[in-house]
Amino acid sequence: MQYAHTTSGGFGFANWEEQTIGRHDRPAGDGPKLAHASVTNTFSGGIEAQDTTCGYTITYLTETTGTFTGSELVHGTVDGRNGAFILAEHGSFDADGKVHCTFDVVAGSATGELTGLRGTGRFTAHHGKPSTRYTFDYSLG
Repeated sequence: MQYAHTTSGGFGFANWEEQTIGRHDRPAGDGPKLAHASVTNTFSGGIEAQDTTCGYTITYLTETTGTFTGSELVHGTVDGRNGAFILAEHGSFDADGKVHCTFDVVAGSATGELTGLRGTGRFTAHHGKPSTRYTFDYSLG
């Protein structure tokens, strides 16, 4: 899909609370586990938003590798237009400490001056760094 605009910026994790909800240990004690995380992020740049609400379901294949899905409620601005929207997020993390994520605006979730927002974005974060850069391609209306 073609989008009319591209914007970028940074975001940081303000809070991360994670709880293991299931685990299966292999004989070596290193089996997969399932976890939930409640996260608060702050966006700057093209997306400006303080204290977003995000929930992830995380599949750990090992202690340092796995996949995740999540939803994030963003209330703020996109290139100066005010409103709220929900992002559906999908990603993976590897033993080198890199987190790869793509996210899409949930159809019909945008409000205010962002009503009709469609878009997709991506980032690559590095474990242990407090912030990362994102790119967001979008259209309105």
